[in-house]
Amino acid sequence: MSETAAGNHDPTGNSPGAPHHDEYVVVARRYRPQTFDELIGQGHVAQALKQAIATGRVGHAYLFTGARGVGKTSAARILAKALNCTGNPDGGPTPTPCNQCEVCRSVSTGDDVDVLEIDGASNRGIDEIRQLRQNVAIRPSRARFKVYIIDEVHMLTKEAFNALLKTLEEPPEHVKFVFATTEPNKIPITILSRCQRFDFAGIESTAIQTRLAQIAESEGVGIDVEALQILAMRAAGSMRDSQSLLEQLLAVSEGAITGEDVNRLLGIAPAQRVSDLARRLAERDAAGALAEVHSAIAGGADVGQLLDQLLGYFRDVMAVSVGAGMDAALYALPSQAEEVTSLAGALGPQTLLAILQVLDETAARLRVSVHSRTLAEMAVVRVCHLEDLDDLADLVASLREGGTPPAGPPAKRPVGPSKGPNNGPDNGPAPQPKPPTPAGTTPASGAPTGGSAPAPSGTAPSGTAPSGTAPQKNQQPSAANATASAAPATSQLNGSGAAPPPAAAPRPISPAPTAERPPEPARPRPAPPRPRDIDAATAANAALQEAEQESDSANADSGNADSSSTVPSASAAAGDTIADDKLQQAWQAVSKQVGGILGNLAAMAVSVGAVDERRVCVRFDNPVSRDTCDQPAHKQQLEDALESLAGRRLHLEFEAKAPAVTAPQQRMTRRQRQAEIAQRPFVQAALELFDGQPDKLRYVPPANKN
Repeated sequence: MSETAAGNHDPTGNSPGAPHHDEYVVVARRYRPQTFDELIGQGHVAQALKQAIATGRVGHAYLFTGARGVGKTSAARILAKALNCTGNPDGGPTPTPCNQCEVCRSVSTGDDVDVLEIDGASNRGIDEIRQLRQNVAIRPSRARFKVYIIDEVHMLTKEAFNALLKTLEEPPEHVKFVFATTEPNKIPITILSRCQRFDFAGIESTAIQTRLAQIAESEGVGIDVEALQILAMRAAGSMRDSQSLLEQLLAVSEGAITGEDVNRLLGIAPAQRVSDLARRLAERDAAGALAEVHSAIAGGADVGQLLDQLLGYFRDVMAVSVGAGMDAALYALPSQAEEVTSLAGALGPQTLLAILQVLDETAARLRVSVHSRTLAEMAVVRVCHLEDLDDLADLVASLREGGTPPAGPPAKRPVGPSKGPNNGPDNGPAPQPKPPTPAGTTPASGAPTGGSAPAPSGTAPSGTAPSGTAPQKNQQPSAANATASAAPATSQLNGSGAAPPPAAAPRPISPAPTAERPPEPARPRPAPPRPRDIDAATAANAALQEAEQESDSANADSGNADSSSTVPSASAAAGDTIADDKLQQAWQAVSKQVGGILGNLAAMAVSVGAVDERRVCVRFDNPVSRDTCDQPAHKQQLEDALESLAGRRLHLEFEAKAPAVTAPQQRMTRRQRQAEIAQRPFVQAALELFDGQPDKLRYVPPANKN
């Protein structure tokens, strides 16, 4: 036990039991370790440093790494005291500083002139390191060694590290460096290679509980076991964090600290509340789980803290479900061991992994959302609607091994004693109705023919072959158990409660092959006309009817009664071709009905004519109009509008007059140009006159005047 824990005065001059109100020092400082033996949870570091001091193998630079509050700076101070302690009878460094001499007391309070503590976060520039290099050459004033303790050394700049390299590699014999950091990965490798590194581990929960109990006893305050367990769990391996939480409780307590006080201070839900919520989630009781969430929030629990508690609780359940035991639990209290084990037996690893994933994603979303409660309730409901993934995994494994799947849905594993009113063996899940067998397909093996739906009137009864077909002789008979299972359905079809007499298992019947027409492709239904297009459509129909009446009257005046000479209307039969003038009028109505930019471009057509009874060709002068109308969405819209006017589906084809494009003149090479010039009559006459050789002819292109 440390000196401060035993009730003696600490080096700061304050009594742990009754601190002076004017010079109050926080608990984390008053109960700071003063020797290597008091370092809790860092036995490997303490043993290595003590052995180095005892054998005279003290290095010139040390690097202490680890999480916050695990004793890095405390170990650096103890090392400085051990190197400079004057209470050693041998007159040199000692592994056990006396804490009584002037040097030890000044180092403990941070006032020694030869032990310099530098904050790397605020003194991170190259100017501070240059000043340090100048001071390194000065010998200590009264101690043996000048010790530089640089905390959060990873915050130094790159230039500062570079300036420190040479001094760190070959420092004076009276200088020692001790670096402390929580992020060693940010330190350059050149610095790491010049230091002896010691990694400080997180402190175990039992060691934190023991130390907190000692501090509470020294302060004269009682604390129960549940409060110690919660504080140690929330500290997450940091002794300083646990002591800070204890100090808050000491300020508000009235002689005793309970688990309820800790829950109220930290804003977390009680352990039993978390267990009840987890049980509701395992039972898929969404309403009960939401009620537990509401009760926890009404009791003062924070939504984010509640979700973190639930995440940690299911983490421990997962660890137990894979066989790790309660020794691997990090968040569940010992009082929750039975409930954790029960949930681990009811929920398999696959389901627990899915629950943890849902909770983790929700916890991440809470940090960036103002609707924290809604997100938490969504996560609770989502977990309640998760399927039992472990049963699905077992089913997949069974199918891979060649087994047969179970007939019904997998039975849920019980979480605990059920509280429902109907738990008899007959109250099982209702059987799911089988989907009807599609027409023209052979029923599955073991299923009775015609048992899925009553036979329509005028057809053969179930079990008989329809006319024109014959039963196949090579089919294997169905299983007896399938026939027995089909008996209740048959009795319902017959309208009687009595079971029908046993009959031979029907054999599947394959219908005779018949020639069937291929199904016509489903045509998209034309969109209904918009309100603003009703007038345009009405005007178009009126124009078509007026044109038909004029054509009929003209034919009547000419005395031609032949129906083949009559101009067909826009709504002619499917086999007739619509006249071009009717199509031109209909196209103008279509452009008005469509409207907008597409309607304006469609109205720019120069001609509209029928290719055959199903195709219409629309020609444009401008290729842009053709390309816009020919886009699939626009073409579909125009065809729908034309169908609403013509009464049948017509396929549109768009064309544009191709502009006259002159073929680009091929550029001739110098050799080709020379051969072409040699064939000219004037050149040939010149060659004959001067007795020249054609192969000696050279073409010189005209000089560029620019």
